[in-house]
Amino acid sequence: MSYLMGIDVGTTGTRVVIVRPDGHVMGAATGDHEPMRMPKPGWAEQDPENWWQAAVQAVRAVFERTSLSGKDIAAVGLSGQMHGVVLLDKANSVLHPALIWCDQRSQAQCDWITARVGPKKLIQLVSNPALTGFSAPKLLWVREHEPQVYERAAHFLLPKDFVRLRLTGEFATDVSDASGTLLFDVTHRRWSRAILAALEIDPALLPRAYESPEITGQITRETSLVTGLTAGTPVVAGGGDQASSAVGNGIVLPGLTSATLGSSGVIFSYTAAPKLDPQGRIHTFCHAVPGKWHVMGVTQGAGLSLRWFREHLGESETWYARQTGADPYDLIIKEAEKIPPGSDGLLFLPYLMGERTPHLDSQARGMWFGLTAAHTRGHLIRSVLEGVAFSLRDSLEIFKELEIPVQQIRASGGGSRSSLWRQIQADIYGKELVTLQESEGSAFGAALLAGVGGKIYSSVEESAKQAIQLREHMTPDPDRSKIYDREYQVYRKLYPAVKDLAHQLAEIGAESAAADSRS
Repeated sequence: MSYLMGIDVGTTGTRVVIVRPDGHVMGAATGDHEPMRMPKPGWAEQDPENWWQAAVQAVRAVFERTSLSGKDIAAVGLSGQMHGVVLLDKANSVLHPALIWCDQRSQAQCDWITARVGPKKLIQLVSNPALTGFSAPKLLWVREHEPQVYERAAHFLLPKDFVRLRLTGEFATDVSDASGTLLFDVTHRRWSRAILAALEIDPALLPRAYESPEITGQITRETSLVTGLTAGTPVVAGGGDQASSAVGNGIVLPGLTSATLGSSGVIFSYTAAPKLDPQGRIHTFCHAVPGKWHVMGVTQGAGLSLRWFREHLGESETWYARQTGADPYDLIIKEAEKIPPGSDGLLFLPYLMGERTPHLDSQARGMWFGLTAAHTRGHLIRSVLEGVAFSLRDSLEIFKELEIPVQQIRASGGGSRSSLWRQIQADIYGKELVTLQESEGSAFGAALLAGVGGKIYSSVEESAKQAIQLREHMTPDPDRSKIYDREYQVYRKLYPAVKDLAHQLAEIGAESAAADSRS
């Protein structure tokens, strides 16, 4: 039997899965990444070579766990965190730590892009506004602040595509991942010559962009020796993590939407044609389904908010988990189960890394609002879970404005493992929430895309029919939904009410950090 491999270059680790054509996951392994470096507030960097080391570790580990070998793999698919900037010299050596998706340092470059191109023209050309999360502003930041690095750059790659280079020796990307660079003509599925000219970026820096199931290269002999994969095994273009996750969730037909809770949180919906928000509050990208598109709303601090709580306010659970092998998140969330819906009037804004949808504000700041002496730590925890779901509901409200149908929502990502968090989402969204038999998300979707490229499936839609099975249906509770509907009306007015104050605090924080670095 031929098997499929999916490799997902995430934020905290690289995940590798081996999948049977019927969708059964034979085995999985993760190579951990070193923690992201945050040398200044709002900065976020990783070492691309560490991604490759983690990928090698995970591939070898999954072969060992499954007793399979490279000759059993028909094709390999790639997925990965989007928007990161990897710069290589002519010898393909990394020139600079990668500025990853949550790096917020490039607001000045976003402002310059918007002024130079024009906000309406930008939406027309690349379907999205200039945001600090996207790649182009990061590239311009490097050009402005580290010109010696930029001048030596011969190639720009996205995170998963750096791993592709190590696997195949080829410079390539896919249309879904390229859509998040702000350099891509999303409507016509090609690099935008107009934007490249306006920003004075050399097209030679860019890799070729393929449709997601297309073969971009083969495993090299050198890579075979390192990983155990067989030389000549085809590697398909794959997709950005969200598009790949959507394929893994079967979001390949109209009316289907996914809610993914990873480090960031994403609401993702399939569209048959480009669907543009004139205000740019949601993203319009090419889908991993050839010739199709998707809309996507993003909250920067979804699982990241709960991880922040665990690291700074959940030390006892973290210690206990180390001693017993328990999951610290399970222990933390258990405390929230005792708290009623609405957290007794406590709201949490999950804007710990700025925010995209709907505020498009890199200086947005998180907060608890409504705190009283009657609130406990359990209230804090539940309000974090609810605040993330409220933030994702913002995207669903915009979809409604744009008349994008949402009939069923499929949950994925690490946050979907919590039954409480899934039920909170169903109640806040007011929609049926479904989980799948396999929950490997992006890596699973990358494997299905590999199956299309390897002729195991006739199309991406066919891969969903053969490989995806529903597991659990959660329906919203009407009484809880009424409580959340009322609270959401307060939530959506909260950040606009304090936006100016958040910006003042961000300015004070930047001045304080600058003063500290000089002392």
